[in-house]
Amino acid sequence: MRNSKNSFQKNLLLTDDDIGDDHIMTSLATPMRPDAFELSDEEKMAKIEHHFREIMETMGLDLTDDSLRGTPKRVAKMYVQEIFSGLNPKNRPSVALFENKYGYAEMLVEKDITFYSNCEHHFVPIIGKAHVAYISNGSVIGLSKINRIVQYFAKRPQVQERLTMQIAQELCDILGTDDVAIVIDAHHLCVSSRGVQDVNSSTVTAYYGGNFMKEAKKNEFLQYLNLSSNSNVTEVLQS
Repeated sequence: MRNSKNSFQKNLLLTDDDIGDDHIMTSLATPMRPDAFELSDEEKMAKIEHHFREIMETMGLDLTDDSLRGTPKRVAKMYVQEIFSGLNPKNRPSVALFENKYGYAEMLVEKDITFYSNCEHHFVPIIGKAHVAYISNGSVIGLSKINRIVQYFAKRPQVQERLTMQIAQELCDILGTDDVAIVIDAHHLCVSSRGVQDVNSSTVTAYYGGNFMKEAKKNEFLQYLNLSSNSNVTEVLQS
């Protein structure tokens, strides 16, 4: 997968007002500061707890109430250790490769991998399913590792296009092959719980590399998912 940084440069000129509720991403890599990991997890949780307490107090909530008193600490722990744990490279899954001794030459498809992510524009949930396929070039990985890779990249502020491409890039790098396909179907609460408040729509993105760019192989994959290449799928293209 070629670096797509240049294709997003034009978005860097946009102001916050220009972006509004538009769904964009500015880079393939998750935007991180160089000093992102100078603080320990405990230090980050302490700072988040302090600032979230201020947010709640600003909104007029009574933090002496038994139900609310522990909320800032719970949110801080949740942010660092759970829903945004994919920001920390120490949590990257360790993946061992195994020789494809049985000579399996067809695609392997892992369907319906449920994930929870968060929209980086409003910090509200993205809830979806990822479908992943690859064709071995001599090596295979454990099935659970595919799930862990999806979860790792989902557990960070995201846009769905980036999530799709990051999973694809990781699998291509690990497996040493371009024969990787990804389809993600997700509901965005920034669409359903605010803004237009459309509770029925979902977003589908796809990546096809190597042999999956051939129509026959792409359709075989999509048939396993009960889809077709004529479906309303946003393809995340190499650029």
